[in-house]
Amino acid sequence: MEIMGVQIRTIVHDNVARRCDGCLDVIDGTPWRVNLLDIVAAESPVAWTDRPTVNPGPFQFHGDPVCVRRWMSAKGHLFCRRGEVREIMRPIAIPGEDLRWGLCDGIHRDDHEFVPA
Repeated sequence: MEIMGVQIRTIVHDNVARRCDGCLDVIDGTPWRVNLLDIVAAESPVAWTDRPTVNPGPFQFHGDPVCVRRWMSAKGHLFCRRGEVREIMRPIAIPGEDLRWGLCDGIHRDDHEFVPA
């Protein structure tokens, strides 16, 4: 491999670290990122010995919303069909026996309609 005109024989090929969190393929160029943000900040931060309930990201994907929905499905999240896949998604706790999260862009004003991602 040659870097800036210097031949480096120990490097066979460059490492690619950008992989899509949905399909796990290499992302060429700039990844499309999604962040999970709460609408209201928590009253106190999570202690350093605990784990937060939602990992805020950023998560990186190809520009195709199918990859984001595949990632949501693998994590067990639901998707609000009233919204769209956007750069900032809002987690909404779904009541029930098991704590599940629904993800919505938070732009619509009517009730959420969660469906499997």
